[in-house]
Amino acid sequence: MQRWRGLEAVPPGWGRCVVTIGVFDGVHRGHRQLIGRAVAEARQRGLPAVVVTFDPHPAELVRPGTHPARLSTLDRRAQLVADAGADVFCVIPFTEQLSRMEPAGFAHEVLVDKLHAAVVVVGRNFTFGHRASGDVDTLAELGTRFGFACEALDLISDDQVTFSSTYIRSCIDAGAVVDAAHALGRWHRVDGVIVHGHKRGRDLGYPTANVACPPHTAIPADGVYAGWFRIGGRRLMAAISVGTNPTFSGHVRTVEAYVLDVDENFYGHEVGVEFVARLRGQEQYDGVEALIAQMGLDVERTREMLTEVGDAPGPDEVPGFTGG
Repeated sequence: MQRWRGLEAVPPGWGRCVVTIGVFDGVHRGHRQLIGRAVAEARQRGLPAVVVTFDPHPAELVRPGTHPARLSTLDRRAQLVADAGADVFCVIPFTEQLSRMEPAGFAHEVLVDKLHAAVVVVGRNFTFGHRASGDVDTLAELGTRFGFACEALDLISDDQVTFSSTYIRSCIDAGAVVDAAHALGRWHRVDGVIVHGHKRGRDLGYPTANVACPPHTAIPADGVYAGWFRIGGRRLMAAISVGTNPTFSGHVRTVEAYVLDVDENFYGHEVGVEFVARLRGQEQYDGVEALIAQMGLDVERTREMLTEVGDAPGPDEVPGFTGG
């Protein structure tokens, strides 16, 4: 898959293509439906499928300080888009100039003049242009004028909720990582670099890898989780602690993973931590002995739960799995 940063990266002589547009944070089940439809249409027409996204998140420029929690890094997003079959991942810097562009200007300059779109696939709730003044009807009208087809897909939902990045963020914020994984179609993952911490875990017999995540990362509610620790091509069992370590009067919120059955130095490595299920909330203990005893129980529950999950990429592939 090709990766473009900015429209100036479009190769000379670029022909027509099928485009889908969105922030695509998390590349959840609804996003993959859009990308899949764009890829299918592109294959039928013998054209490349281009996924267009924006960086930074438009909300950060329109309403500074309101950047929503990020479900995936840009690199992770690109990987997921490639896995969905797209040919190009195009990241357009979201600037003030772009935010002020009227719908017709955006359609002509971006979709027609630069990308040469033959078909544009979007979600039914898609908006674009200055102050989100354009919608799917606007896009269809502009397509008729400029010579591209517009296809709008309904959002995916189950019996209770419509899957969206906003819904998934709310699940993660509440620690409901199984519900988040159901909407994502996979376990929620945070990426980061292993850095030095206070090294208390080693003294307690449970050395942890301290994960420094990028700003705005969607980190689950404080507590202890069973999950996977991904480094290189390996996937290792891990008991994951999120919180401030109240037993030691901590104040800084951290993500720490105790990797089961492995004694390695992970410092400086880029890793991914996947949250499978929440074991318990954050608790403060009267002494170190009580904390160590609880950590032992957490590790055993982690092992049991991950053995039950096996190679399943998400909860939908584990019959009867609730994470409890």
